[in-house]
This record gives sequence, structure tokens and C-alpha cells, in this order.
Amino acid sequence: MPTTTTLDLHWTGRPHSVAAALLEAGGHHAIIDPGPASTLEILRAELLSRGLSFADLEAIFLTHIHLDHAGATGSLVRENPNLRVYVHQRGAFHMADPSLLLASAGRLWGDELPRLFGETLPVPEQNIHILEGGETVSLAERKFEVLYTPGHASHHVTYFDPQEGVAFAGDTAGIRITNGPYIMPAAPPPDIDLAIWNQSFDAILNLRPARLFLTHFGFAENPSEHIALFRERLHFWSDITEKSLAAQPESDDAALQSFLAQTRAEMSKFLSAADAEQHAFTAGLSLSFLGLARHIRKRAKSRE
Repeated sequence: MPTTTTLDLHWTGRPHSVAAALLEAGGHHAIIDPGPASTLEILRAELLSRGLSFADLEAIFLTHIHLDHAGATGSLVRENPNLRVYVHQRGAFHMADPSLLLASAGRLWGDELPRLFGETLPVPEQNIHILEGGETVSLAERKFEVLYTPGHASHHVTYFDPQEGVAFAGDTAGIRITNGPYIMPAAPPPDIDLAIWNQSFDAILNLRPARLFLTHFGFAENPSEHIALFRERLHFWSDITEKSLAAQPESDDAALQSFLAQTRAEMSKFLSAADAEQHAFTAGLSLSFLGLARHIRKRAKSRE
């Protein structure tokens, strides 16, 4: 029987922050989102505990190219040159040459970049299989429908397994740790677009999945309720951002502090202090302000 196993990569030593999905079908194996290079040895150990090595993997399916999802890909291909790497066309160039991706990430994370994400290696072009959305990709007899789901990132796809009813949604469906009580946006710059994101929600729902798999973290049940709650919170956070910017027009830092105070207050209604901190770290809470602020300003400029 085909199986999907959640591999906890213990990003920065924290459980339930980043998950890789190990896929199995008829003795064949693949990974959805192998995580950052900083957790490569944990991924190796997780596979070894199941009698597997990097050499046993046939493919890597990337939902998108952000480093916490895809940063280990080049290292995996270096050890296993036969790996097929599936990625949306908008992200393929950056997998082959990650210099611009790393420069962008460096502006957000600064000196913390190496500690958080490790060394991101390029993926040889011959290993890259470009997706646009609408394809079906295979692992032995197991088929996955590819759905283009931008909004969080312009290069984001969702993989849907119709046999198991699972949609591997990356970050399109937010942060929800082990099907917990709170669904949190992750909205970093530069690609956030709420109108497009809404269309991606609808596209996933049209598949009628039985469950969602979230990189942060694990399976989420009742997809229609999950997406309804997440859609509402995402727009609520956008409203908080817009009002914070309007109230503090001369200072983005002051607007950020207002955003952080309001979102943390909301989180405290659902989560313990420790769990709230876990969510905030995993999602990059301050980065969501930056991404939403950029989206709001672009939207305002387009209306002028």
C-alpha cells in the first residue's frame, strides 16, 4: 500500500517546525519538500531509521523554493545525482542558480541565514523537471496531480494524491502544528497577493481533499473548515497591517510593533505562551508584516 510518513526535521532543534513528507509506492521512495540544508543530517537519520538512504530516493517534489522547504535539494542531488527534482517554472532558475534567492533571504534573515538554513547548493539543470500546473507526476503507480497555487509565492504548487485524498499544500494553507487549534499565516515578501491566494484556496477545495499536508506541520483534517478559517485570518491580518500602517505613516517600525502586539494578542486566545512562540518562530511573524505591507502598498499603487 502507498504510504506517506511525516519526517520531523527539528529545525533549529525545535520539534514540529518543518516536516518533510516521505512518499512510498511499491518500494519506490520520494520526498516532498526536503527542508533546509541545516537539517540535512536529521533527514539522513530519519531515513536511516526506516532502512533508507538518500540513494534510495527517486524524486524530490518541491511545493516552492523557499529555503525552509527546498534548501537541502542541491545537497541531496550532490549525493544522489539520479534524483529528479520537480519545481514550478518560476522557481527553476533559482534552483539552478540560488544566488538571487540567497541574496533575497539574506536581506530578511541577515547574519542568521547560515545558522537557520545552512549551505544552499545549486541543482544541476539536467536534474530539474519544470512544472506549470496541470501535469500528473508519478512515483511508481502512485499519481499526483499538480495544481498551480500562488499567493504565498509565485512559484508555489500543490500536489494532490487522489487515491489517498491528500493535498500537499506547502504554505498555501498556512501554519497549523499537528492539527492544533490555531491556523497562522506565513506571508513573507516579495510575492504575497491575497486575491490570487483566494483563487488558490478555491482550486484546492475543488479537488475535495480528505486531508491537507502542511510543511508546518503535518496533517490537517477537515480541509473545507481549515481553509475557511485560514482565509478569514489571512484577511484579518491584512486588515491589521493596513490599519497599523495608516496609524503610523511615518514609521514602519512603529507599525510593525503595533502589528506584532495585535497578532500576538490574538494568538494568546488560542495558544499557550510556548506554543505561540513556536508558531511565531516557524512562520516568521515579523516577515508576515513585511509581506502584507508590501502587498497593500502595491495594491494601493495599482488603484491610483
